[in-house]
Amino acid sequence: MCRIAMTAMAAVAAVAAGLLAAPYSAQAADFSYGSRAPYTVNQPLNAYSWAGPYLGGNLGYGWGDIHNNAAKPSGLNGGIQGGYNWQSGALVYGLEGDLQLSGAEDTFAQYKFSNPWFGTVRGRIGYTFSNVMFYGTGGLAFGELKGQFAGWSESHTNAGWTVGVGAEFGLTSNWSAKVEYLYVDLNNSYFSSTGASNGYQFGVVRLGVNYHF
Repeated sequence: MCRIAMTAMAAVAAVAAGLLAAPYSAQAADFSYGSRAPYTVNQPLNAYSWAGPYLGGNLGYGWGDIHNNAAKPSGLNGGIQGGYNWQSGALVYGLEGDLQLSGAEDTFAQYKFSNPWFGTVRGRIGYTFSNVMFYGTGGLAFGELKGQFAGWSESHTNAGWTVGVGAEFGLTSNWSAKVEYLYVDLNNSYFSSTGASNGYQFGVVRLGVNYHF
C-alpha cells in the first residue's frame, strides 16, 4: 500500500506540474474577486480569489486491503464535495466534506468484502500561485464495510481518518478543476461472518470540478 500511495502522490504531482504550465496561468491576472471579495484579507485586487463557499463533483478509483483478510477491494467511486475557503495572500485554508458511492469489492476464498459508500470531513491548507493551488488535507473518514460468507451478509459503518494531497486549478473566476489523492483508514470492527476484526484501508485518486459562489 505504501508503494502504491507513493506512486499515486507522484501522479498527482505530475498532473499539478502540468497545470502550472497551462496557458490559463497567464490569464490569471484577468480574473477578479466577483462575489468572493468579503472572504479575503491581504489580497491584491487583481489576483485570483479562492475564497468563499464552493460545491462540486468528482470521479475516481479506489483500491486497498482488508485487515485480517487477504481480500483487496478496488473499484470506481464518485460523489459530491463542498467546502469553504478563507484566503490571506497566497495562503488558503478551509474545510471540505464529501460523500462517495463506491464500487470497490473483492472476493478471497469464501469471503467477499465491499465498500458501498464512504465520506470525509477534512481541513485543507494550501499555497497558491495565482490560479493554481497546491494543498494538503486531513481529517475524519467514515464509511460502510460489507462482508459476505456462505450466504451470511453483515455490514458495519466505521469511523476512521484520512490524509492526502492535491492540486486545484482555476479555470474561470467561478469554476475550478482538481486532482487529489487520499489515504483512508476505516477502523476495524468484529464481523461474526468472518470471526475476525476487519477494517478497510485504501487509497483514492480522483478528478473533480468545483463551482465557487
